[in-house]
Amino acid sequence: MTTREFQSRSLLQIFVSYFKPHRRLFFLDMACALVMSLIDLAFPFISRWCMYTLLPEKAWQTFFAVMGVVAAAFALRAGLSYIICYYGHTFGILVEADIRRDLFHHMQELSFGYYDRNRTGQLMSRLTADLFDITELAHHGPEDVFISAVTIVGSLCVMFAIQWRLALVIALILPVFFAVVWACRRSMSAASDAVKRKTASINADIESGLSGIRTAKAFANEQAELRKFDRSNETFKTSRRMFHKAMGRFNAAMEFFLCMLQAAVIAAGGWLIMQGRMNVIDLVTFSLYITAFVNPIRRLSTFMELFANGTAGLRRFAELMRIEPELQDAPDARDLPRVAGRIDLEHVSFSYRDDLPVLHDIDLHIRPGETVAVVGPSGGGKSTLCQLIPRFYDATEGSVRLDGLDVRQVTQRSLRRNVGVVQQDVFLFAASILENIRYGRPDATEEDVIRAAKEAEIYDDICALPEGFNTYVGERGTLLSGGQKQRISIARIFLKDPPVLILDEATSALDSVTEAKIQSAFDRLAKDRTTIIIAHRLSTVRGADRILVVENGRIVEEGPHEALLAKNGAYAALYRTQELHHG
Repeated sequence: MTTREFQSRSLLQIFVSYFKPHRRLFFLDMACALVMSLIDLAFPFISRWCMYTLLPEKAWQTFFAVMGVVAAAFALRAGLSYIICYYGHTFGILVEADIRRDLFHHMQELSFGYYDRNRTGQLMSRLTADLFDITELAHHGPEDVFISAVTIVGSLCVMFAIQWRLALVIALILPVFFAVVWACRRSMSAASDAVKRKTASINADIESGLSGIRTAKAFANEQAELRKFDRSNETFKTSRRMFHKAMGRFNAAMEFFLCMLQAAVIAAGGWLIMQGRMNVIDLVTFSLYITAFVNPIRRLSTFMELFANGTAGLRRFAELMRIEPELQDAPDARDLPRVAGRIDLEHVSFSYRDDLPVLHDIDLHIRPGETVAVVGPSGGGKSTLCQLIPRFYDATEGSVRLDGLDVRQVTQRSLRRNVGVVQQDVFLFAASILENIRYGRPDATEEDVIRAAKEAEIYDDICALPEGFNTYVGERGTLLSGGQKQRISIARIFLKDPPVLILDEATSALDSVTEAKIQSAFDRLAKDRTTIIIAHRLSTVRGADRILVVENGRIVEEGPHEALLAKNGAYAALYRTQELHHG
């Protein structure tokens, strides 16, 4: 389903749409549930027939034959119960997997801005805990409601046929019971929503605490982290307590009505026996049917908890699926072939929020194959300027063009195939070095990966490791040094071989010797391709064809290194400050 379809459909329509691909398993589950219900309904009726006919007539052979059939029916019921348990849960898992696939796919489409505003742990909660509750509802929900409905309606029909007056007493009590159940459901659903939000919050705090464990230890702040966790944990406990209060009210109401139902049957049945309108055998049969009522009503009690948790999870799933990605391909977007590398920013302004402008009327034109360095103080807008080129964000005003085509008129996938980015904050996946480098081009051969590693000056380091290219890098690459991580990310770009290259502080984590090696590798990589280098160390950008100085979201100076020094303006002041510092 598309985002628009999620927006236009109700929760029930969304939920049922995931049943369709696995409808055979669903109908098998329902058929088994129907046969189980019919067996439960038949037993009291058969017992009544035995007490009315077979036992008084001393038809022992027929009686034991009937009991044998009953035993076989119960054996069949046990087999059906196994099928419901196994295949029903299989059905639930398949539904969960489909929902998780769609959710993860949708998350891949959401823009950078969405992830700027939302915590990873909360999104993880939506992919795990919430979906588990939806699975349980998908498997048990329809089955519990179906079995309960068949058993209750079937029992009432048989009881009306036996003694309508006593059946009427039960029929009048049931609507009151279901009204109370419905009222309890609403409070349970609200409480479950609160639990889901708090669970997501505590997951986010746990994720943050574990990600920052090294920082916490470095500052000896473990106690502060514990206090932060305890606050989240306490909030979670309170929300669970509210849910269990609602659950307790429901269970108390259910137990009261179940007991009252049995008491009402005995009282009304006793009165009818005194009036001569009923006999003891029919009263025993009614008691058996009331016992048959208990299982479906208890199923309903379990279902109410499942329904509260499942609908809360479903609501949160639909809420996320209904979010439109901020950046979308235009309906007529075209695939961008390999570009020559001309970049034009025409009167571009940008703000993350309406009240926070970052770039102001940038007019910039970069020739194919030109190397342009972007320098300036932190927070001036250098990285933001470069993030508009691969369309991580859209310009608020003006246009960004690649080979004359507005980046909003081409597919994001084809655009990003043409632009390679080495970021300051390197991210490595928890996998081997080989897999991390191959991420630049998933179909690359091992020889291609080795060649990229050599070009990035990381090959010797990899060979020195015990498992070479198969070495596991740890979570976010924690088992490697900062320089090694940076060079692996550079090897990824060598492998990708894009015509446009953006280096965002790409050598910041490297020592001077390694930086010099990488610089020569970058010079080879930059040959015949458009390169934009964001740098703080001005020594690394002297060889650029052009240097831009960006301050407060504006290009205040541009030109080659020597010309800017001679101008004695903002660039010269930055250069002198760094020379003085290093000197």
